[in-house]
Amino acid sequence: MEALFPQTLFTGQQIVWLPECTSTNSEAQALVVKNSATDGCTVITDKQTAGRGQRGNRWDTIPGENLTLSVIWQPRFLAPTDQFQLSQAVALGVLDWVRSLLGADAALRLKWPNDIYFGTQKLGGILIENTISGAKIQYSIVGIGINVNQREFEIPTATSLASITDRTYALPTLATRLLEYLERRYLMLRAGRLAMLRFDYLQALYRYQEHHTYEVAGRLVRGQIVGVDETGRLVVEIDNELRTFALQEIKYIN
Repeated sequence: MEALFPQTLFTGQQIVWLPECTSTNSEAQALVVKNSATDGCTVITDKQTAGRGQRGNRWDTIPGENLTLSVIWQPRFLAPTDQFQLSQAVALGVLDWVRSLLGADAALRLKWPNDIYFGTQKLGGILIENTISGAKIQYSIVGIGINVNQREFEIPTATSLASITDRTYALPTLATRLLEYLERRYLMLRAGRLAMLRFDYLQALYRYQEHHTYEVAGRLVRGQIVGVDETGRLVVEIDNELRTFALQEIKYIN
């Protein structure tokens, strides 16, 4: 990949490009351990052989056709209990970037906790791994995978920018812009603009304030997503009762 020069204060100012690696998050973690990563260091690869997704799932993409990167931040202004605030900011940064490509009116949503959806199809995903020391988050490794030029998928619910727009994209240009959008939302978080981040996240939340069917403890229920609590658990109204769910405790049906 050609050199990237994002117009940022620190995000992406140190770029580590790898033709191939097991996981950009794993490579980023190794840089942290070696104390060789600056705040905002970004690891990018063309081929990820063992990418990780939420819930321990694999993230598989065709080499050289998509964006796969990890950003290392040092959000030491955040307490461990505030981890979801970072998740919101990152998801919104990615969403802002996709909207800049597809238009503000595109059918783009954030599926809790931080998948990027176009309609009912997944466009990309985010995996954040935090290192906590004492009462602060010392490092956050923000892994992002976005389907860009790939057009064929084993999973029918996946899509890509190329599939949506019928055009091919230059990955270095996209990566540069993505880093800029990510830093804007991160700076909002650092400045304490939490109410705005929360409002924007809820407005973009997939199925927010809509009635749908979910699977909870092996049983189908009808519910309405009404928010996300401070720890990042999904809040759903079921049978006139507010219930909260962590990952893997609720499954979207239709």
